[in-house]
Amino acid sequence: MLYFKRCLHTSSYCYDKNTKNVASIAVGEDKDKNIAKQKTLENIIVKTETDANNSVTKVTIEKSKQESDTKQTVIPPKKKRLLIDFSASYTERNFITPMRAMTEYLLKQTDLETLPKVLRRSPYESEPPITVYYRKDVEAKAIEVWGSKESLDKELLRRELDRRRYEQDVFTVKRRLRNYRREMGHKRLKQGVEEMGLKTVSGRVVLTAIGINGCNFLFKLCAWLYTGSHSLFSECIHSLADTVNQLILAYGIHKSVQIADPDHPYGYTNMRYVSSLISGVGIFCVGCGLSFYHGVTGILDPQPLHDFYWAYFVLGGAVVSEGATLMVALNAIRKGAKEAHMSLYEYVMRSSDPSVNVVLFEDTAAVAGVVVAGTCMAIAQYTGSPLPDAIGCILVGTLLGGVASFIILSNVGALVGRSIPQEQLDEINSVLERDFMIRAIHDVKGIDIGSNLIRYKAEVDFDGRALTRSYLEKHDLNVLLEDIKKIETIDHVEAFLLKHGENIVDMLGGEIDRIELKLRTDIRTVTCAFITLVGILMMSQ
Repeated sequence: MLYFKRCLHTSSYCYDKNTKNVASIAVGEDKDKNIAKQKTLENIIVKTETDANNSVTKVTIEKSKQESDTKQTVIPPKKKRLLIDFSASYTERNFITPMRAMTEYLLKQTDLETLPKVLRRSPYESEPPITVYYRKDVEAKAIEVWGSKESLDKELLRRELDRRRYEQDVFTVKRRLRNYRREMGHKRLKQGVEEMGLKTVSGRVVLTAIGINGCNFLFKLCAWLYTGSHSLFSECIHSLADTVNQLILAYGIHKSVQIADPDHPYGYTNMRYVSSLISGVGIFCVGCGLSFYHGVTGILDPQPLHDFYWAYFVLGGAVVSEGATLMVALNAIRKGAKEAHMSLYEYVMRSSDPSVNVVLFEDTAAVAGVVVAGTCMAIAQYTGSPLPDAIGCILVGTLLGGVASFIILSNVGALVGRSIPQEQLDEINSVLERDFMIRAIHDVKGIDIGSNLIRYKAEVDFDGRALTRSYLEKHDLNVLLEDIKKIETIDHVEAFLLKHGENIVDMLGGEIDRIELKLRTDIRTVTCAFITLVGILMMSQ
């Protein structure tokens, strides 16, 4: 209830806050009007009209403009945020390279020119950014070009069948082999790796052993045919087994340097171990087996002895030649152990160079076998009994069996994978833990996968604050502050966070490249390293 002190008539009124109409009360007759405005504490404007005698003639009540505007402002409803369904399949945001677009969707370069392009950080170190396309755009373009998805699938199937028929053509195979050899030669020349395969120290050792053991086999064969000695027969088989097995080693060395292909994306480096394993099995089955068989036959059915004169000359020549090959293999192992900063015993036991190890043990067994055979032949000739000669054959077979067993076990361990030395593991861990971006490493494993390569795995805890700080150092904070001041809605917040969040993830990829380079620089044995967000795969050579 409002009261006016200076008025001829008293008016009372009630105001309903829910009504939107202006209440008006007229008092008296219309005369000259002087309008005054008063505001109440409840945001209500009261207009009074008075005459010349200051008598109230009309009272008008209405809402204040501030309250009216507040009531009439439309507040947009809160946008409902959709949660990510991680069980669903999302491919629309995926990127695809131009090569994949042309191979998998049969598009031409001209077809891709009209599609939106995106520059992304190259997955390869020291390479410029790559151009990619959205997969949904490529799929839509492929359907536009081929008419439908079914037509595209039919064309892909037809080309796959043509490719298989092409590969089965014998003339095509020869042409591909010729092109492959040309490509291999060009690639080796380009990379400056002339010292590969059989041209390495290991390859030269194996080729030397093949030549010497082949000659020894022929000489021993002639001597055995002349004398009929069981011990000499065992040595003849021994040299034959060594020659065949070293041919297998040579093939393994040659195959191990073959470049990777789609069927073997990591190359053929383990072929050395495979060929050495086959060599060990061959020595055990052929060399050891035949020697035992011939020795037992000599004991059960002894034959009269013949003149061993020429046999001694052959065995003497074998000692010299096998000893020379043994020294070549030993020098190669010493050189390899020195380069690897390992002792000679550790280098041999870890089978760091399986091909040279096989030659070393085969020639050691060959020299020992020649000594055993010559001694047993001399005893047999001195006593006139063929029994020592047959026993010598069995002893040589036992020696071959021991060497073969060691070769088999050492190469099986290399193929399966064994732990690397703890000192090497600690060295790699130390380099990673000293990096500013890494808080800790967990679940560390390191295995030797053969051919002087190791696989190192670790779960890496990256420091998110350090990564973000490094990101901020590369940006002008004043610009970021202006961007923050422009944020007014939830959509602006989301866009801001998505933009910088994606940039930080890209920066993480750059930090991974930096750590990989640091590993190769600080650790002399590491030639390549592959770090992922879930761990580290490192190749050391």
